[in-house]
Order: sequence, then C-alpha cells, then structure tokens
Amino acid sequence: MYAIVAGGGKIGYYLAKELVEQGHEVLVIEKQRLRCRLIEEELGNIVMEGDAAEASVLGEAGSERADVIVAVTGDDEDNLVICQVAKKRFKAPRAVARINNPKNEQIFRMLGIDATVSATDVILGVLEQELPANAIVPLLRLRHGNVIVVETVLDQKSPVVGRQIRELGLPADCTIAVLIRNEMPIFPTGDTRLAAGDEVIALTTSQTEARLRDLLWA
Repeated sequence: MYAIVAGGGKIGYYLAKELVEQGHEVLVIEKQRLRCRLIEEELGNIVMEGDAAEASVLGEAGSERADVIVAVTGDDEDNLVICQVAKKRFKAPRAVARINNPKNEQIFRMLGIDATVSATDVILGVLEQELPANAIVPLLRLRHGNVIVVETVLDQKSPVVGRQIRELGLPADCTIAVLIRNEMPIFPTGDTRLAAGDEVIALTTSQTEARLRDLLWA
C-alpha cells in the first residue's frame, strides 16, 4: 500500500512510523523544513517538504498512484482542501481527514471525504458515561469578545421541555442559535417549543453561562 501522510506533526510522525514498520510505502508531506529533517533522521528518506494543500505538491508526491491520502495537519480547512484535491484531481480511492472540531464532520462527509477522525469525539466517548445528564459542554470560545458557544441535550427532566423559547426569560446576552432535532437542524424563533431530546446550541458569555444552566436544568 502506498500512503501519503499530509502533516508531519506528532500524529503524522507516529502514523508514518507505524505504517513503515508494517512494511507499507509511505511519504510524509510537511511544510516546516526543520520538522522534515527530524522526520528524515528518525524514519529515513520518506519525507517531502511542501504544502500538501497545493495540487502541484500532491502531484509531485505521486498522488495518482496513492492507495490512501491521510490529512492530519492541525487545521481543519487545510485537511479538507487536501482531501478534496486528492479525490477530485488525483482520483485517490480513499481520503481520510483529522478534524479538530467535531461539528465539521458532517461538512467533510457531505463533501465526499471517506472518513474522519476526531480526538475530541474519542475522548468524549470515553467520558460521556461520567458526565452528568444535565451538562452544558463548551464547544468554542470566540477569539474576539467574551462569547462562548455551548451545547446541551434536553431530557424529560428539563423544566423547559414543552415551553416556547420566548417564555424562558433568557438573559439579553444569551441566545439559542440552533436546535438539532431528529438529526435535523432547526433555527428557532421565539415561538419554537423545546422538546426532550433536543440538542441545544447556544451563544452565551462567561457571566451568563451559569444563568443559562439554571434556566435549562433548575
């Protein structure tokens, strides 16, 4: 098997190392020259310096004959571009992407990426039995401004089930942005009634996060 690994960080390095030890042909594509040298010292001449998001670099790497291309950079957008170019330009039979934000998984699948791997999902899968049912999980803190994207799943015990959003008395700097119901997104209005099983994605601040938790689970 010929595998191209895009990204020579720790994940890419150890993945390439395992594949080489299993007897596969491997090429690592890495932007940073120093990192390339370190990989070459450890694993031999299996590394190429370049930006795997560029079609010319993937072409030089022999992507047209690769059995699989794995994008494991630290940037979801780069990983998506790498896999799309591999699939569409070089007809790679299989493209696998690392995703850092689990919410991007559906986008990757819709755009034809064969498989995604999310460390966040793996860890949450281990922890989910330990988390309380009424947990509000922070997903993202916006770079500018004190805004946090949080998520929770309502069950029958939530006092807001069956109530309209306008009835909740949400703080001024807190809003319910999206509901996921039966795997379908709903962009709610004030008239939308909440239901058990709804996955609630809300925008709030560090000052009002506790107030939101009290409203949803008091």
